[in-house]
Amino acid sequence: MVSALQVDTVSSGNRVPQSGQSEYVLEVVNARKEFPGVVALDDVSLRIRPGTVHALMGENGAGKSTLMKIIAGIYQPDGGEIRLRGEPVTLETPLAAQEAGIAMIHQELLLMNQMTVAENIWIRREPLNKFGLVDHAEMHRMTAELFDRLNIHLDPEAEISELSVANRQMVEIAKAVSFNSDVLIMDEPTSAITEKEVAHLFEIIRDLRAKGIGIVYITHKMNELFEIADEFSVFRDGHYIGTHLSSEVTRDDIIRMMVGREITQMFPKEEVELGDVVMSVKNLTLEGVFHDISFDLRQGEILGFAGLVGSGRSNVAEALFGVTPATSGTIEIEGKPVEIKTSHDAIKLGMAFLTEDRKETGCFLPLDIQENAQVAVIHDDFVSNGFVNESKLVDACIEMCKKLRVKTPNMHECIENLSGGNQQKVLIARWLLTNPKILILDEPTRGIDVGAKAEIHSLITQLAHNGVAVIMISSEMPEVLGMSDRIVVMHEGHATGILDRSEADQVKIMDLAAQ
Repeated sequence: MVSALQVDTVSSGNRVPQSGQSEYVLEVVNARKEFPGVVALDDVSLRIRPGTVHALMGENGAGKSTLMKIIAGIYQPDGGEIRLRGEPVTLETPLAAQEAGIAMIHQELLLMNQMTVAENIWIRREPLNKFGLVDHAEMHRMTAELFDRLNIHLDPEAEISELSVANRQMVEIAKAVSFNSDVLIMDEPTSAITEKEVAHLFEIIRDLRAKGIGIVYITHKMNELFEIADEFSVFRDGHYIGTHLSSEVTRDDIIRMMVGREITQMFPKEEVELGDVVMSVKNLTLEGVFHDISFDLRQGEILGFAGLVGSGRSNVAEALFGVTPATSGTIEIEGKPVEIKTSHDAIKLGMAFLTEDRKETGCFLPLDIQENAQVAVIHDDFVSNGFVNESKLVDACIEMCKKLRVKTPNMHECIENLSGGNQQKVLIARWLLTNPKILILDEPTRGIDVGAKAEIHSLITQLAHNGVAVIMISSEMPEVLGMSDRIVVMHEGHATGILDRSEADQVKIMDLAAQ
């Protein structure tokens, strides 16, 4: 369907409205941004109408977040122009952008963990009493009023560190709304919240849209685009590809625009003859968190873990890898009982663990790609006479990052400068370099674009084909169903069932997950 449309259907070609007569609340015209060794944005334009939700689509590294950071005053463009309500503006700082009427919810949460919910929302805007001191009672009242308007049920005095990731996301959303901005940017706002909370967020978005706010919505989830977006724009490799009404395209149209190619198989699961039991878990328990978890994992098997947020899936993974050791139960590796008290124990046993939160527990953000990729490698392939073969290690890291198509000018680029999806690829490279026998993947494609998802799914399938035993935790039902040989379903710390691939479907999983 896309081929039959004009490239800029929604924004009427390249017409630029006259100053003061703009039908757009926000325009970016011919923006350019370069970083050392890479052009992140090349002559990119975007136009946002008031009272609409405009989705921004593209693979990781396409330039979406870079453009949003320019609009939010975090980066300065090397060329082009930004217009608000038809007037050219210069947004030199995030504060300048906020004062101009632009608020942004970042993909990586930026809250202060040791401060309260209310303090985070009103930071630098705290109400003061007659003595010039922060009026905490008034700040509490303002927060409660904001939460009541948004139907958010959180304690304003709760410390951020006490909240779940999902509730922290709701605080970020409330903070952005509190600015009463004309433009609200949401970068992957549903990546860490439940389906129920997504429905709640969409109610908030529809209310804001009805009030005339222009919303820029970055997402990798196609179903969200069709449910909440009025129109969308696609970027690819730092270039603007096109803008269309959501009602005029199909999912396949959008994928072709994003990746420039057909993706014929999203879940390339192969039937692999399973080998011997490589891990046997019996009655694994972490008091107060999960109880009596038992399963066997075979060579070449992809064992999915499904369940609602808070079911204990990630806690089981952390216990298996020694992050938070279990209080009782047994683990056998290749038939031998083992004690896993630390992650070092797990790595020595041939295990690897991609954690759920790449920012908090995955990436070493101040370090470069090479340092992040090599940090877990301790096996003999790279050690001779007690010394690390640095040249061999560097070559292996480069080769693995090439295999995973990490987009970077070089291996010395700080990992913090990469897109979320490319950070995820570096973390996967880190663990594949250890040649694991057992690979635990917690939300391996969270925040990953559709093209990279297909690549990672293909990689997981290949690893299983080569005999690696995989535990894959995912909140995305199609991923669990499409990739798993068997599925362990959890509810409130208990395994409520194990389903074979041949019998599993969404209804059965949800029945077990909601028991």
